[in-house]
Amino acid sequence: MLWLVCRNCGRRPVDEFSYGGEVRAVPDWITDPAARDIDFVWMSSNVDGPTAERWFHAAGCRRWTTIDRDTATDTIIS
Repeated sequence: MLWLVCRNCGRRPVDEFSYGGEVRAVPDWITDPAARDIDFVWMSSNVDGPTAERWFHAAGCRRWTTIDRDTATDTIIS
């Protein structure tokens, strides 16, 4: 089972969290605000390896946290 570390609650099982997606920068080369927002919300890079992700602690403190995870091995980096 995958365990995540919440800054407020400590080490908790992943079942208590909701996945919020990978942390991405908003592309500044797109000038149309509607196209930029669609790309930011729906287009993900689906990295196979280390990536930063957002997780919401739904069954705990109800706060967002950023976790660095290796998606190839499903291990927490930091």
